[in-house]
Amino acid sequence: MGLNYKKLGEAEDVLIILHGFLGSLDNWFTLGKRFAEDYTVYLLDARNHGLSPHSSEFSYDIMANDVVGFFEQEGITKANVIGHSMGGKVMMKFALDNPHLVEKMIVVDIAPKSYPVHHREILDALQSLDIENIDSRQGADEQLAKSISEFGVRQFLLKNIDRKPEGGFKWKMNLSVLDEKIEEVGKAQSGYSTVPSLFINGERSDYIKHEDEDAILEIFPSAEFVTLPTGHWVHAEKPDLFYEATIKFLK
Repeated sequence: MGLNYKKLGEAEDVLIILHGFLGSLDNWFTLGKRFAEDYTVYLLDARNHGLSPHSSEFSYDIMANDVVGFFEQEGITKANVIGHSMGGKVMMKFALDNPHLVEKMIVVDIAPKSYPVHHREILDALQSLDIENIDSRQGADEQLAKSISEFGVRQFLLKNIDRKPEGGFKWKMNLSVLDEKIEEVGKAQSGYSTVPSLFINGERSDYIKHEDEDAILEIFPSAEFVTLPTGHWVHAEKPDLFYEATIKFLK
């Protein structure tokens, strides 16, 4: 699958960044520009997200293979990789299956363990949005506010709607498949890889707990850990601290 991407910078070293569930490459554009001072940065849209193609197939095996295909498409022989949440699990699978392609890996606020489905309320709210008949983003926000009280979460989700040339709005993402395959997002990763790895978690997030570190080290024995004073969207909440931690590790 030919993933949608944005390329920033022209350095010799390469950095690939993949967003989380219901996100897109736009979530990483500001930090991507900073990383592009030292790296050629590729921001990717995962399949069924952003402007990448839609498909009924959706799993970590398939998404990791999409990254392999992207490397082949761009002639990349080795790169550093960053993945947030779902994107972090994709990059874990990618590194486990293709360690020869990975220089260093940074995983943001996710562990390789299994997670229960916890996006159901958000998906139900998105499914209830009458996307065909809204006349403005404000109207969409007002509809979502009935189910989702947090303004920041609604603004994040509303990045997934796009104007149609003939007027009105549509989803960028493949909402029906993401809803149908939501259990895939929580699936565990297993294996063994000595790829140098940094796991960054948010202090106010419960995605990575202290007791998860031993299990992570069993799979990625070279892993290092950093905790930042944030929730789950670590890179968005404290971009400067995130940048400093990642550059220190990459360098």
